[in-house]
Amino acid sequence: MEKPSNRRIDTTLGDLIAAASEVAFEYSDNDKQAYKLAQVALMELIKKSAHPTDFAEEFETLSTSSSVIH
Repeated sequence: MEKPSNRRIDTTLGDLIAAASEVAFEYSDNDKQAYKLAQVALMELIKKSAHPTDFAEEFETLSTSSSVIH
């Protein structure tokens, strides 16, 4: 498994989508292909930058509902 990068880019999601779309349209023959290319690129970017989570451990550390609801 690849080690996640610690690099950060300060940007908005809208700017990221716009940049991915702009590049995708430059390298695609039609709109449908461009949107699909941008979608795949953004999905891969998010997947590779996400931090792995142990959901079982996360659920064990959650407060019980009686202590959260008043």
